[in-house]
Amino acid sequence: MSYYPYFVAMWLVFVGVFGVVRSKNLVHAVVCVSVAQSGTYVLLLGIGYQKGALAPIFGSSEPPGSPVVDPVVQAMTLTDIVVSATVTALLLALVIQVAKQHGTVVPDELHHLRG
Repeated sequence: MSYYPYFVAMWLVFVGVFGVVRSKNLVHAVVCVSVAQSGTYVLLLGIGYQKGALAPIFGSSEPPGSPVVDPVVQAMTLTDIVVSATVTALLLALVIQVAKQHGTVVPDELHHLRG
């Protein structure tokens, strides 16, 4: 069993979260959130991977009982990609609206939003 995909996933999530914390621009923060979300793709694919397993295609002529990769994990990864694209689009639309309303995308200059 290889732990490499888990380390890569942890590194991507860490870099993304660190980028969000250190961000001085809302667009940069959105990109860092996308990087952190891409760590979940690697994690899910690392969980579903089996060495020597075949693709889960129905009607194949492989011998019965041969190992196949779990298709549920692949479907969850595709769903995660769609959700990530939607979240990124929504966050970028919010950044555009903030830029239109306040004239800046720097969080430190948005004094009107402080509670």
